[in-house]
Amino acid sequence: MSLGENTILLNDGHKMPLLGLGVYKADAGTEVEQAIQDAVCSGYRLIDTASVYKNEDGVGRGLKALDVPREELFITTKIWNNAQRLGDVEDSFNRSLERLGLDYVDLYLIHWPVPGCFTNTWKTLEKLQSAGKIKSIGVSNFRIHELELLKSVSDIKPAVNQVEFHPLFNQKELLSYCKSEGIAVQAYAPLARGAYLHSQLLLEIGSRYQKTTAQIGLRWLVQQGVSAIPKSTHKDRILENADIFDFSLTEEEMNAINAMDIKQRTAGIPEDMLPYYQD
Repeated sequence: MSLGENTILLNDGHKMPLLGLGVYKADAGTEVEQAIQDAVCSGYRLIDTASVYKNEDGVGRGLKALDVPREELFITTKIWNNAQRLGDVEDSFNRSLERLGLDYVDLYLIHWPVPGCFTNTWKTLEKLQSAGKIKSIGVSNFRIHELELLKSVSDIKPAVNQVEFHPLFNQKELLSYCKSEGIAVQAYAPLARGAYLHSQLLLEIGSRYQKTTAQIGLRWLVQQGVSAIPKSTHKDRILENADIFDFSLTEEEMNAINAMDIKQRTAGIPEDMLPYYQD
């Protein structure tokens, strides 16, 4: 079964797969091309990249080599901070589209909420969506107050808020807010860069289902309706990460994993955004 059949309905009517492949730090050459081939052959349909990853051209070549109809794929990319500051949003998007070799992307995100810029960036995304170049528009790394500010200047809500989210950084309040606003949450770094993979609790839960700790962590996410985009360029791990839809965690197990939260970020914050993210 294609992973594309396990989806979340976005607030604009489009469907997004619950599980996708992240390509952060994947080399733009054969590494990312092979990862995409392996992922799609394993049933993945969502591929997530960004202009700052410097591999959109490699993603484009990987997509071109696929024997899968474009409409079955869900491709995400993102606008970087300096393009927002320069007011270069539309041209930056068009360059991303050209590198990807696509006529449209399924989801375009504001990568970080650059103060004084992101509301204007959002207006440009609305324009590009109206032109048919983007199916869904969303944000990344937005907190509640930034989502509220966006709400005050636009009637169009983000379809997605992509944030770091995993058992060690369980953003319960943000998830609750997004659900109340009809904004889908998508988890990047869902495996916490390996930080919880030796957890005794997850090892114990995994033994009950014959699953790895990574699979338990990913299942915990998707069972809450949180989409996840684990990054891997290894075929065996790509397959392993996908094998999470044949079991369910109990309420007791979900609560136990919830209690692992220690507010531990494992992904970096760009230097230009650090002053705004002092937790």
